[in-house]
Amino acid sequence: MRNKKLEVLFWSIAFPGFGQLLNHQLIKGIALIILEVVINVYSKFNQAILYSFIGEIDKAIHVVDYQWLMFYPCIYFFGIWDAYKHADGKNPPYEFLPFVFSAFFVTVGLMYSYRAEILGYILGPVWTPIIFLIPGICIGLFIRKLILFYQ
Repeated sequence: MRNKKLEVLFWSIAFPGFGQLLNHQLIKGIALIILEVVINVYSKFNQAILYSFIGEIDKAIHVVDYQWLMFYPCIYFFGIWDAYKHADGKNPPYEFLPFVFSAFFVTVGLMYSYRAEILGYILGPVWTPIIFLIPGICIGLFIRKLILFYQ
């Protein structure tokens, strides 16, 4: 049994635009891939990821270009949501809310990533936004549930 929504979701998480290609939305998929590559290159995000994974957070903070990286969460989560929305199956109302709040909270996490401390450690431009993703998803799901309950 094949679950198209799940397949598209995971490919979109792996790389923005891949889900659109699986959905046969070639122009949108290629546009998202190009945007991801451009933002990634100019923000030096891959270098920051490398430094973060080897524990050199100060280098990650200094190498990244925050002006470029600020675009990444919105492009990333839009690509995931859009691919998921256009995959096979029904789309429940307000399904976009967890994606929107995730993009917002990850962006906020990125803004504070150079100075936010957890247990005395600065986590930098990779780990801090990932931690901010958790409340983003939860608040998005909660607001969606509230809206559906009071409708």
